[in-house]
Amino acid sequence: MILGLTIPQFTLLHVIISFVGIFSGLAALLAWARGVWLPRTQALFLATTALTSLTGFLFPVASVTPAFVTGIVATIVMVIALIALYGFGGKGRARTVYAVTATISLWLNLFVLVVQSFLKVPALNALAPNGNEPPFAVAQAIMLAGAVWLGWKLVRGGKTRAAA
Repeated sequence: MILGLTIPQFTLLHVIISFVGIFSGLAALLAWARGVWLPRTQALFLATTALTSLTGFLFPVASVTPAFVTGIVATIVMVIALIALYGFGGKGRARTVYAVTATISLWLNLFVLVVQSFLKVPALNALAPNGNEPPFAVAQAIMLAGAVWLGWKLVRGGKTRAAA
């Protein structure tokens, strides 16, 4: 039991929170790349992405795993994003810091989505059962390229300024 839920129930809750973080992050950051700032959507993205990392630490593990390390990195990146946006108001260099850390946060969620998809979806698992085959690498490369493009758009583009 985790927080009064069975492990399958808690896993479902964790996955739902993750999907809300991914979809709200895509909506918020793609809108911002077009010059539209969506403060509530940004807040939803940040809250659910932080909650995704934090709930991930509640799963029972016997040792340090790649998922645990990813969670630590994601948490550190999220703290920096929150400080840049809400601590410094997303002004000046904090805007760039927020753009980069928000993009990294979204990419980390997408990275885990791809990993979990190749582990859990039978058709994808058949293509890359070990997680080191070309289909897995291509999927991750596409996600990384998309994140780099989005981060570049946020840092270089958009005339709007992040306002907390």
